[in-house]
Amino acid sequence: MAQILSTVGMPTLSLCSGQKPDHGVALTISTADGFLQRLRAWFPEREFIMRSQGQVRFVKFSTRLQMTVAGIVGALALVWAVSMGVMAFSQYQASAERASLLNREARVAKAQERFDAYRDDLAATAQDLTRRQDSLEAMIQMVPEDVVTSEDDTVSNSAGEADKLIGMVGSVFPEAEGLARVEARQLAFVERLTRYADARARRAERAIRTLGLDPRRVVAANDKGLGGPLVRLVTEADGSLDPRFERLGASLARLFALERALDGIPQVMPADQGSMSSGFGYRRDPFTGGAAMHSGLDFRAPYSSPILSAADGAVSFVGNKAGYGRVVEVDHGSGMVTRYAHMSRFDVKSGMRVTAGQIIGRIGNSGRSTGPHLHFEVRINGRAVNPRPFLETAPHVLEEARAHITQGSARAK
Repeated sequence: MAQILSTVGMPTLSLCSGQKPDHGVALTISTADGFLQRLRAWFPEREFIMRSQGQVRFVKFSTRLQMTVAGIVGALALVWAVSMGVMAFSQYQASAERASLLNREARVAKAQERFDAYRDDLAATAQDLTRRQDSLEAMIQMVPEDVVTSEDDTVSNSAGEADKLIGMVGSVFPEAEGLARVEARQLAFVERLTRYADARARRAERAIRTLGLDPRRVVAANDKGLGGPLVRLVTEADGSLDPRFERLGASLARLFALERALDGIPQVMPADQGSMSSGFGYRRDPFTGGAAMHSGLDFRAPYSSPILSAADGAVSFVGNKAGYGRVVEVDHGSGMVTRYAHMSRFDVKSGMRVTAGQIIGRIGNSGRSTGPHLHFEVRINGRAVNPRPFLETAPHVLEEARAHITQGSARAK
């Protein structure tokens, strides 16, 4: 005779006479059913009443629909979290490799290794030197004319090995001694140039720290928004790059990022400093009379007075924003943006490059304003910071840093 096993919320199971109930199956079904019951409790059927023009409508959202939408949102959040994790790891790995290259001394090729290369194939060695020279000319385009040299313990010194090589080649292959001297001059130039780049980068780092910024963040921000086809630099016949040339490339890239950041630091008053009417921080709101946070500086000036860009950069926004009225924003790189609000007229367009001190618009009274003035903000990675330390300190810091460079150039001459 058949027996019937029934549990609450479970399908009815028929078992043949003489067989024992499978409690494992019943427990599994009961657990799954309990989970579904909890999900239904989290997403109960909802009904919304919509009234429009005298008509009433009822909109129902079933439990199944809510669970489906929640599942899609959860899956998208998981995909986003995984992609951000992969991106962060890639950036960390690239930064670690670059730091390792900058902090270790490039390996100096021994005189015996280069002697063997000359002996084995003179023509191939000449081609190596030509490729090296091509790489040098490509790198030198990044360097300003005021080249200064200084000592740096992390930069290799190939002078001793180069002298040995010239002596060995001259005694065995007199006709190749000229090539050996060319190689020695190339390597000496590469190492002097690397020392120059490191010394100038250190000056830029000191200036950036004086202004309260982190040079590491500046360099990391410069790596964003880059791309293009991979074209490797090659100096050797086997397709490799001499480590001294690689070290030079890393030093020049770091120098470029730091000095580009210096040029983008606010250093020019956007309006007459004597007309500053409100500072950064908490103040009494001019409309409500209550305490409020003021995220910038206000400069009171006659209507249509000129507004100047505080630093070099690219115009990233021109238009209207709630509370600000007519606004221009300039992106200076490294996560730094300046905002100019309550304008009456725009003199630039989005995407234009501007220089420090260039007129970008005119003072007005647009937006939430009690009279003609400029509201000026400095934002770093989206967060408003006090612009005053930059505007008052940056000109002196940058002038001192650039004066050191000029003096070094005069001594070099």
